Amino acid sequence: MVGIDIGSKSIKIIEATKSSNSWQLKTSGAIGFTGNSPEKMINEDEFIKAGELLKKMVNQIKITSKDVNVGLPERLVFSRVIKFPALTDEEIVSAIKWEAEQYIPIPLTEAVVQHLVLEKKEGSGEVLVLLVAAPKTVVEKYIKIVRLAGLNPISAETELVALSRSLAPPKGTSIILDLGANSTNMAIVKDTKVFFTRSIPVAGEAFTRAVAQGIGVSPEQAEEYKKTYGLSSSQLEGKVKNALDPVMRMVVDEVKKAIHFYQTEGQIDMPTSVVVTGGASFMPEIQTYLADLLGLETIIGDPFTRFHLDAETLKSLIQYTSYYGVATGLAIREE
Repeated sequence: MVGIDIGSKSIKIIEATKSSNSWQLKTSGAIGFTGNSPEKMINEDEFIKAGELLKKMVNQIKITSKDVNVGLPERLVFSRVIKFPALTDEEIVSAIKWEAEQYIPIPLTEAVVQHLVLEKKEGSGEVLVLLVAAPKTVVEKYIKIVRLAGLNPISAETELVALSRSLAPPKGTSIILDLGANSTNMAIVKDTKVFFTRSIPVAGEAFTRAVAQGIGVSPEQAEEYKKTYGLSSSQLEGKVKNALDPVMRMVVDEVKKAIHFYQTEGQIDMPTSVVVTGGASFMPEIQTYLADLLGLETIIGDPFTRFHLDAETLKSLIQYTSYYGVATGLAIREE
């Protein structure tokens, strides 16, 4: 299957096949683009340009399948875990239609609604269901770009659901922290299933602005300083870290709030690790920084841990792994 992640600054593609118990990487690629992100596109020329760019990329990396799974931006999607009494799968489908009206802030006629049964608790019979809804207009824009590229969209799912598939440990409870360009997305994931999501508008671009303002350099210089010195207190006299610290603490506070909410919902399996991904995860010392403030093991996510890769391929991908988390999760979707 092929996974396509159309982000706010770039497009990433992964094509994968499964052999025995491991995945094989057939091909991969990424390309940057300028202009509006898909949800903001209104001009037909914008869609055509994006479709042509995607088609060119598909041809360059020699994708063999036309069937693709597409990612949707977390910040534009509504996700909520709902508790039901003991119900059959058929009864849940009926109940979701009624419950969705309470949790989705747009009319159901204007939304694409999906659900996933997360857990059926023994004893109480309580059922936990993940409800996900996206505006039809948003979904249609992403689908349109894919079709203009000559591809056949099979499914569309949220970034965090895809990331939970590619990055989360197969057992146990962890936090996925996706530090993108425009937003930081987080999920609490239990046995690779998403039990909580949150998106905040503080991420890579905010980090760059903080460095530019904090040490008085241009945005272009600030971007390089962020990548080179990051959260290291020993580099450049810790000036970059000091500039980043207030913004990073906002992210950390949101993670703590997510954990607290998860606890108040009666969950007893507390997160034991944080898996960090996204472009800003490459900042030096970010693992140590987050581990100290959160008191949790912090890991830089590798979406290719379930893949059998030769040494040459692994070497070529090693510095880009955090960019491919969503596309990889989409490519290994088996349902």
